[in-house]
Amino acid sequence: MTAQKNYKKTLIACYLGFVTQAISANFTPLLFLTFKSSYGISLEKIALIPLIFYLTQLLVDLAATKFADKIGYRTCVLVSQVVSAIGLVLMVFLPEWLPNPFVGILISVVLYSIGSGLIEVLVSPIVEACPFENKEGVMSLLHSFYCWGAVGVIFGSTLFFSLFGVENWKILALIWAIVPLYNTFNFINCPIERLVEEGESMGVRSLLKTPIFWLLIVLMVCSGASESTMAQWASAFTESALGVSKTIGDLAGPGLFAMFMGISRMLYGKLSAKLKLTKVMLVCGITSIGCYLLASLSSVPAFGLAGCALCGLAVGIMWPGSISVSSQTCPKGGTAMFAFLALAGDLGGTISPALVGNISELPGCSLKTGLLAATLFPLVLVFCLLVLRKKRKQIKNS
Repeated sequence: MTAQKNYKKTLIACYLGFVTQAISANFTPLLFLTFKSSYGISLEKIALIPLIFYLTQLLVDLAATKFADKIGYRTCVLVSQVVSAIGLVLMVFLPEWLPNPFVGILISVVLYSIGSGLIEVLVSPIVEACPFENKEGVMSLLHSFYCWGAVGVIFGSTLFFSLFGVENWKILALIWAIVPLYNTFNFINCPIERLVEEGESMGVRSLLKTPIFWLLIVLMVCSGASESTMAQWASAFTESALGVSKTIGDLAGPGLFAMFMGISRMLYGKLSAKLKLTKVMLVCGITSIGCYLLASLSSVPAFGLAGCALCGLAVGIMWPGSISVSSQTCPKGGTAMFAFLALAGDLGGTISPALVGNISELPGCSLKTGLLAATLFPLVLVFCLLVLRKKRKQIKNS
């Protein structure tokens, strides 16, 4: 019976799920200055948009530890696609309909953030539950689609704005909304299995009482921080270091970063059967430390840009790799474990970029100083991997 099920359809639906998340995370930031000029919204208020986006994701990640198994994967993942599409569509209309356009934007952001949070929690365990060989490679390839989605959104939106003008952004928002709307039908029909049989998963209390689980959480926090810090500050860093326009900054900064991150995940997906995951993650962790140091300490702008772009190659394996390592270490962790991992990754992705911004604003400091401070996260990640390898060897030998 299992052999007759088309799990490739499940994989395609999950690929597009991550593309949907990439649209949610990367499209609206391209419109910040447009919101300011069109609706008269201050930059101070606009700065709340990414905060609300990630805070909503964090709350959804936390709530999913309780309701995802009870409601079921299929229902939850269908909701993720529907609310993502509704959020993108309402962003076109609500600012015009409501007396306060900013409130309309925030309502839209909250809706597609809920979808993004559910995608993050559910897509990895859905793929993990499928009977694929070489799960590590499949997981890495799966997560590469977030990167390709980000590249597509950044480059596609930039091309659209160049050809038709940024004033027509509403048309593009409706075009992007087609992706989750179409993917809803994929998730309706594709086979979805349970990750752990009912009654066999560890549960929240058991997980929280497991010491190695907390090590995995710290690993995931550092993975999210190492990835998101450079991703969110790449554009500003490129503009300030090279003195280029925002368009060039977006393409050379976050565009190149996302492209290299996608290449990294795709390469590991193809070569994972011949490689040992923890060793690859250690090499990537050490390389990311070097990239952060190159970006923050180099006095040559081109070297700084190289550090920024190549950091995508180094951090690409960290998030999907941490999920695979966690699944191997706690095979009965269930949906709760994946939800906590998503929560930890988002927490790292929220704390570290904010830390960089705050340090950069201190007297005598700059963005380079902030990025230098963020080197702490890949350093801790390398330390956690070394401890984890030792713990897993002890468990294996006991």
